[in-house]
Amino acid sequence: MITASRGRARIGVLVPFTNTNLEPDLTMVRPDGISFHFARLGGYDADEIPDDKQMAGMGAATIDEPLRMIAGVKPDIVMYGCTSATLIHGVAFDRELAVRIQEFTDAATITAAGALVHALKSLGATCVGFASPYVGAINEQAVSFLADAGIETVNVADVGKALGNYGQGELTPDEVFALGKRADHPTAEAIAMSCTDMRSIEMIDRLEAELGKPVVSSNQAMLFEALEMLDIRSSGIRCGRLIGGEAAPVSGRLLPA
Repeated sequence: MITASRGRARIGVLVPFTNTNLEPDLTMVRPDGISFHFARLGGYDADEIPDDKQMAGMGAATIDEPLRMIAGVKPDIVMYGCTSATLIHGVAFDRELAVRIQEFTDAATITAAGALVHALKSLGATCVGFASPYVGAINEQAVSFLADAGIETVNVADVGKALGNYGQGELTPDEVFALGKRADHPTAEAIAMSCTDMRSIEMIDRLEAELGKPVVSSNQAMLFEALEMLDIRSSGIRCGRLIGGEAAPVSGRLLPA
């Protein structure tokens, strides 16, 4: 069955130029009538390990040109599709970047890091297990970011080695599933899977069934916040408990359903 690919809302997405999974993820879970429009982001070296220095540089890099391009489609929402580039700078920076994007594009704005926090709070989770393909220094910053947002991290799981930009995106869903399992802890109320280039969406339902608790990924969280902003209460899709499950969007800030 062919569904409507446009007409309900347009979402602009800023995506790191080596990221190969954010676009397919959003395509897999695209609600009827929503269109996604992408612009690539630079500000880092594709051949270097995406460590704290690289990601700090990306977060601080000018994005005027991709914003100008994405503004051309007159989006209702713009997503900043890199989690680590803002969480490494802290909560205040993440919020300030969202304001700058909104002022530039005249569109509501979602950041991946901010959406992760928003989704966890929507689920009522205050203690989480955290999983990512990041280097240790970024994971430490992520724990601090979540703490500043009122969320305690009780366990952290990483892949055990430094992955390059393409290595992060090449993790299989089975590898991501195993990573999520290692992040679990008896006191964790949810599992946070951070990174827009990690193939988390494909295994969220499986991991939730295994652990008996909600799982939140960066890409899923951005879509959840977008649906909430658009007041789309029934998207016709399910992606874990967060979308189509126990925490379906209940309040809108932009458009009628």
